[in-house]
Amino acid sequence: MTRPWLAPLPPAAAQRAACAAAIPVLGTARLRLRAPRAEDWDLLEPIWRTDRGRFIGGPMNEEDAWLDFAQGAAAWILRGIGFWTVERTGDGAVLGITGLGQETCDPEPELGWLFTGAAEGKGYAFEAASAARDHFFAQGFGTFVSCIAPGNTRSVALAERMGARLDPRAPRLDAQDLVYRHTAPEIRR
Repeated sequence: MTRPWLAPLPPAAAQRAACAAAIPVLGTARLRLRAPRAEDWDLLEPIWRTDRGRFIGGPMNEEDAWLDFAQGAAAWILRGIGFWTVERTGDGAVLGITGLGQETCDPEPELGWLFTGAAEGKGYAFEAASAARDHFFAQGFGTFVSCIAPGNTRSVALAERMGARLDPRAPRLDAQDLVYRHTAPEIRR
């Protein structure tokens, strides 16, 4: 299938590179968090378009899935926060995305993570989301949330492992969501 929105645009290559260079790159023991690229899409698309996306409103059609991915990338320009593509340092394999976003009508910024099936159960989500959390704490964010759909036990376990606490009083778009609050260490004291 032809996807013209993913095709490289040579005249815009320098602008694209300059935008990507403005997004911080984070490193962990096993991972690199970097600016999203259009070429990541083929590997990440199944997160939205298959049953893996059931906790984020999926499976989504192609347009909605692409727009959700693109929104996380565009947030860097519009808000100074956004999502990174997570890749394994040893071989550059794209594993998922993580970062801080605030979608239309969200009451506050949300730390999120979406990973491929191949990345599950290896601690990558914990490692990447913790690096993203710590980055945003270092940028001056004192608190933000992770909104988790009921039944998403893996994300609940991850939020709790990261030290987030269930906040039943937090405002939410979906009354059924579990809202976990991440609070910077200096504020928790």
